[in-house]
Amino acid sequence: MEYTAAVITMSDKGSQGLRKDTSGPAVCEMLKENGWQVVYTSIIPDDFETIKEELIKCADELSVCLVMTTGGTGFSPRDVTPEATHAVADREVRGIPEAMRAESMRITPMGMLSRAEAGLRGGTLMVNLPGSEKAAKECLAAVIKPIKHGIDVLRGQSHDCAEMHKKDKEGHHHG
Repeated sequence: MEYTAAVITMSDKGSQGLRKDTSGPAVCEMLKENGWQVVYTSIIPDDFETIKEELIKCADELSVCLVMTTGGTGFSPRDVTPEATHAVADREVRGIPEAMRAESMRITPMGMLSRAEAGLRGGTLMVNLPGSEKAAKECLAAVIKPIKHGIDVLRGQSHDCAEMHKKDKEGHHHG
């Protein structure tokens, strides 16, 4: 199976060319290193309707397996990425943002302030990452391996969960 991904950066300044996006390219690089094919990237403003449209385009038109967003997950009034993600998702995936926040909180107590969400839309998993390059990389590293298994299940690839369990060195339960 081809593991396709899109990376969308939410940044008012970045979308106007006033700030260089470093988190988007860093996320793309990590995905590629883990066997993902990044087929689409964009930088858009922190605008609820624009974010929804971009997520819908990636899921419905491009049919990518995974959409990673960076930015718009904090407390600023313009930070609406989680709300836009929630608005277009068919189902929530709570464990992914929980794992990312847990990892962030090992590094800084500020990790609890992330409002990141994850959700499914059809055969696409959408995951919100923080806007800072360092935090985005830390959060992605915490969830990137299990995400592939989730995509396999979402896209109907057959798996023997008992076999997966034996192979998992950490002994965590899958599925």
